[in-house]
Amino acid sequence: MGLLERLVGDEPDRVALFVDGPNVLRSEFDTDLDEVRAAAAAMGRPTITRVYLDEKASPGLIQAAEARGYEVVVTSGDVDVRLAVDAAALVADGDCDVLAVASRDTDFKPVLELAARRGIRTLAIAPGTHGRSDALRNAAHEAVTLGE
Repeated sequence: MGLLERLVGDEPDRVALFVDGPNVLRSEFDTDLDEVRAAAAAMGRPTITRVYLDEKASPGLIQAAEARGYEVVVTSGDVDVRLAVDAAALVADGDCDVLAVASRDTDFKPVLELAARRGIRTLAIAPGTHGRSDALRNAAHEAVTLGE
């Protein structure tokens, strides 16, 4: 898509959605991945939808995420680092118009700020009012709390 198409709005914004699995997919939040995608889709067309999980994730959780159309990234290291590095690389490449991060972890504040400096709109998705991070909410252009 060229600059002219983006400026006149012929094409919907490309949304990259990154889900911090260990912090969002917890029993106390009862997060629905379809609801997470819908929150991101309100900003444009999701072109990347990823759930990041650690090696302790159950096969059932991985299968459920894949069944909902998410790309699942399982890491033996720190999920936060992998997600932040992947999001920052995407921002640097200019491969999205909107960066959406579903988390309650303030570790993602710098990547939202980087995206904003690069002219990319940002969305912070919280798994519920108890799981909302004010730092992420304040760093993002838009914020959504699921279940509200």
